[in-house]
Amino acid sequence: MNTHPGKTYMLAAIKEAGRSLKAIDGGPFGACIVKEGKIIARGRNRVLKKDATCHAEIEAIRRASKLLGTFDLSGCEVYSTTEPCPMCFSALHWARVDKVIFGTSIKEAKRAGFNELPISCKEMKRLGRAKIKIKAGFMLGECESLFERWRKLKNRKTY
Repeated sequence: MNTHPGKTYMLAAIKEAGRSLKAIDGGPFGACIVKEGKIIARGRNRVLKKDATCHAEIEAIRRASKLLGTFDLSGCEVYSTTEPCPMCFSALHWARVDKVIFGTSIKEAKRAGFNELPISCKEMKRLGRAKIKIKAGFMLGECESLFERWRKLKNRKTY
């Protein structure tokens, strides 16, 4: 059986989002950073536990930078369950990440009640002339199911 190589990485991001749902310390968002075919960092949304900047991508960037001893994440790809918000996309740009692959869109998060700025990665890339490659809609069904799980939580909160 020949599977897409990125499926393993997105499944890791989905698992992180599931941990966030279980702890109810953030929304249905997870991410992982891959370098040379290996997951080097994972992150999940913890906004409700810590602060507004604790998005999955930011958490993963912090861990990857600490592991590698540098801010420069050239050669890395980020798998995220949902399209990175403008803050996260900016951080990915500044970290010099090569590519971001995501499932659901910012519009999906906004529809779920999250306080999203409706500015897509594609628009951020265009405005900032960023070099990051973008792949949207990867494993979309699996990532959409995170929002379905989140909607069923009794104690869920949006931010």
